Amino acid sequence: MDTIWKPSLEGRGGPKYRAVAESIREAIASGDLAVGAKLPPVRDLAWTLSITPGTVARAYTILTDDGVLEAAVGRGTFVAGRPAPAVRPDVPLFVKDSSGVVDLRSSPVPDVGQGRSIARVLTEIAARSNYTDYPSAETDHAARAAVADWIGQDVAGRIAPEDIVLAHGAQNAILVALQSLLTGPTPVILTEELTYPGVRHAARLLRARVVPVQMDQHGLRPDALEEACRAHGGQALITAAMVHSPTTRCTPLARKQDLAALARRFQLQVLEDDCFRLGDPGEAPAYRAMLPERGWYLSSLTKSVSSSLRFGFMACPTDRADGARAAAQSSFYGLPQPIIDLGEALIRTGEAARIRRDVLAADRHRVQLAVNALGGWDLEWRPDVPYVWLKLPRGWRSSTFAAACEARGVRIKSADEFVLEDGLAPSAVRIACNSTASEPQYEAALAAMAQLLANPPSNSSALMG
Repeated sequence: MDTIWKPSLEGRGGPKYRAVAESIREAIASGDLAVGAKLPPVRDLAWTLSITPGTVARAYTILTDDGVLEAAVGRGTFVAGRPAPAVRPDVPLFVKDSSGVVDLRSSPVPDVGQGRSIARVLTEIAARSNYTDYPSAETDHAARAAVADWIGQDVAGRIAPEDIVLAHGAQNAILVALQSLLTGPTPVILTEELTYPGVRHAARLLRARVVPVQMDQHGLRPDALEEACRAHGGQALITAAMVHSPTTRCTPLARKQDLAALARRFQLQVLEDDCFRLGDPGEAPAYRAMLPERGWYLSSLTKSVSSSLRFGFMACPTDRADGARAAAQSSFYGLPQPIIDLGEALIRTGEAARIRRDVLAADRHRVQLAVNALGGWDLEWRPDVPYVWLKLPRGWRSSTFAAACEARGVRIKSADEFVLEDGLAPSAVRIACNSTASEPQYEAALAAMAQLLANPPSNSSALMG
């Protein structure tokens, strides 16, 4: 080891690979690691920090992609003399207008006039309601009945209002469900190897361990799920089988049936998050229809009606709703009664369905623009999903490409953000078809990404694994 740098991760939260990377950045900024200094070998640093070599290797790769470190085959990893250029200088920059960057990280619901509908409904319910008492099972019964109809028996099987528990969005519903079913000091949650960050956040709050399960083009692999169950146990499986984030994949019926059989065999509770789907559910119903005794269906109006409307819900398995309702009551007592009444009215009057149809049409248009601009590369997409999954061509890594896009005023999500700790991130990015940017801005952002894809970095560091 050619340096006196003594790393420490004490007091650092978040994924360990990011903590390692940040520790190295701070050491360089403070002068503890000078330009040209050699970093410890991966295994030596992993031993010092009591973490896995894969975690250290991932931190080194990210910093190499960013030009902070340089990797020399056979010699080691060194502090770079200067950041490596992200792209060839002849690629024109995307010029931002006065509205700032084009944020394609998140996918807020497009404005199709739902603000006026919500304001009108709020006025109507306020005129006939006396909001002075706490919400209760009696005051939210009508909303739960409306939600049961909204979900539909063709999707989640036979549902009664008593099976429905309301929550502050789908993320909150997942947390409440986990609170009601996890037991023991360190429960185990299984989920896709690429998963929405909210799963990690929920697990951290509950001191649970998350185990990734490998996927293929049809979603979770049954052999990988069986292997994970045998190796780690597990009380819950969290999956987004109808619309997976970030890949847009849908798990077909035959695969779902195989996974459902494994869930029964290993006594797994299956939590299915269906918040992103805007179109037809297809041939495969939710796991709740296939596993009524252990399937949970979770969704909200947040992704389909209004991003500002935190109206989430879950259809619980047989005999599980009382426990989930008790967990919700202990956590936040209940949704505010005006929100309960608003959600019910939007569903019952047909406004929610009308808004969702208009949102789907708007998102289809944005997705088509993305496909027109980026379809020459390896792109996964669906017309009823408000984002696309782009597998990057040789020469690009996800973190490098995301940084190059941000330098041009375009923000996207790197695959790193969807990988569990110690997991391997593919060279891919998720691009949200965000309708808050004007269409000219959006098209200019897509054109800037297309230019970057056609001109990958020429520096060798970007090609190193």
